[in-house]
Amino acid sequence: MIKNTASSRGVATRSNLNTSRTSTGIDISKPLKIASTAVADGRSGIVSKKRPEGASTSAPKSKETKLSAQSPPELSDTESEETELSSSNGEESSWISWYCGLRGNELLCEVDEDYIQDDFNLCGLQGQVPYYDHALDMILDNDSLSGELDGEEHSEIESAAELLYGLIHARYILTNKGLNAMHEKYKRVDFGRCPRVFCAGQPCLPVGTSDIPHNGSVKIYCPKCEDLYLPRCKYQGNMDGAYVGTTFPHLYLMTYPSAKPAKPVQSYVPKVFGFKIHKGSR
Repeated sequence: MIKNTASSRGVATRSNLNTSRTSTGIDISKPLKIASTAVADGRSGIVSKKRPEGASTSAPKSKETKLSAQSPPELSDTESEETELSSSNGEESSWISWYCGLRGNELLCEVDEDYIQDDFNLCGLQGQVPYYDHALDMILDNDSLSGELDGEEHSEIESAAELLYGLIHARYILTNKGLNAMHEKYKRVDFGRCPRVFCAGQPCLPVGTSDIPHNGSVKIYCPKCEDLYLPRCKYQGNMDGAYVGTTFPHLYLMTYPSAKPAKPVQSYVPKVFGFKIHKGSR
């Protein structure tokens, strides 16, 4: 009786398979093979159980790696902000960088403090600048006596510090370091361009018409047409010409001969109805 029931069960299952094929038209023999192999091989079932456990354990690791990967940029951003703040604070604390950064002082370069601290480089300036000691302390950020001065004296010392720095600057730009610093500014065209049409935007150099303070404002010298012009910026035109001096542009072109351009070929010829005007009738 047991054998007969087993055979009847087998026939029933086969008939069910046949009816499933005929009714749906889908062959489900392949899924049965896959299931049979999974049941036959007990290790595959174990592996299938271990895989989700491994996946679950690997998921938090990936999150930790993502968090660790994101944390260094945040630290780098804060570090960069701190460095920017420290650099900005350093610029604000330096009187020389503050003064050279003012509008209209683009023609000046930053003088090294080692050059200013050498008394030999400042020989003869003590008699030309009032409040010489206080002005020198202000330039070097030695404000030891700032609390003992009132508003009027402090403003006078500020103007004296500007004068002293300008005279020191005129000497510094004639040295090797000063010429190199001005050469970098010349390559960036910080001194402006020549307004003459036939100079085709030639970069210019600053120059003074006198080495004596309060005896003329700064001018712009074009090395191509070899002529002087007023600065286009009105703030630059208010600068004393003694802060640059009469020697700088010519010594610069002798030191850097490659910076000297060729003379312009074209020149403007005045005409009336297409005819040149005689020089005697101009």
